[in-house]
Amino acid sequence: MSRSAKDLIKILEKNGFVFKRSKGSHHLYYNSSSNKTVIVPVHGNNDMPKGTYYGILKQADIDKNDL
Repeated sequence: MSRSAKDLIKILEKNGFVFKRSKGSHHLYYNSSSNKTVIVPVHGNNDMPKGTYYGILKQADIDKNDL
């Protein structure tokens, strides 16, 4: 399983998050139904650290076992 920012963004968008804005390499995604905001670091096509990837999923209330 790839832990790239692109794949994480696809998962977030599938779960109702929409792109709100970006500042530099950090993209902000917002879900209006759950009133949650998560920030995704987009640094090229590199895989992000496992803790960062799963931490963002946890902030978004997405269970990693449901992927």
